[in-house]
Amino acid sequence: MFRKALTALAVLTLAVVFAPASHAQTLDEILAKHYEASGGLARLQKVQTMRLSGKMTVGPGMEAPFSMEKKRPGMMRLDFTFSGMTGTQAYDGTQGWQVMPFMGKKDPEVLGPEEVKEVEQQADFDGPLVDWKAKGHAIELIGKESVEGADTWKIKLTRKSGQIEFYYIDTETYLVLRQTAKRTVRGTEIEGETLLSDYKDVDGVMCPFSMTNGVLGSPQKQAMSFDKIEVDPVIADSRFRMPAATVGADSTAAKPATPAKPAAPATPGKKK
Repeated sequence: MFRKALTALAVLTLAVVFAPASHAQTLDEILAKHYEASGGLARLQKVQTMRLSGKMTVGPGMEAPFSMEKKRPGMMRLDFTFSGMTGTQAYDGTQGWQVMPFMGKKDPEVLGPEEVKEVEQQADFDGPLVDWKAKGHAIELIGKESVEGADTWKIKLTRKSGQIEFYYIDTETYLVLRQTAKRTVRGTEIEGETLLSDYKDVDGVMCPFSMTNGVLGSPQKQAMSFDKIEVDPVIADSRFRMPAATVGADSTAAKPATPAKPAAPATPGKKK
């Protein structure tokens, strides 16, 4: 009896040891479950436009209402209002531009190379994990890591440009809980972090209604909460194009026409 018990225990131990390896999920399986949890590839790729509106923190105790619009194949616009002024940052698929009245600039201006790279990535409608091969990215499964008390699959993504990012997918819900990436800001490389939570179903698409952004390790974070997310609202392409400078246009339009000079009176006694 004792010998049989030892044999049974040995079999059970082997089963426990080797079960995780035999049922380990591959990267393709994890991504497939992630797509399905997000709404399914067919549903995700059917969506043509999105509009998100809510509030974001711009300082201690200060919030600013904002709206973000996205449209295929790669257009994005962000508007936010603070102190009675509205700032805009947008990308029309080719050109990135912004209007920042808070900095004393009321006219639109073209974004620099670093900023354009940022808005171009934000304009990727499906994100880099969808069709990553076609986009020229490389993906690698690193392993598991805890995020806010939840177990996640840690995935390394190397963009076509060489930029490296990490995505943390919940092992239960298969939704992204965290993203980290290194960015160059004014010539200085920093590592940023984004936490996503409060996912809700919006017309068949799972969307995070809460996001927190900031530099990794820094206590200062920017929180974004969405009040409303619309799927497939009507958005014209012109919303994403850089408008003409208003100052020059206004000054030209406001200039009154120069009145015609009256004809000089004829000199008395002088014949033509």
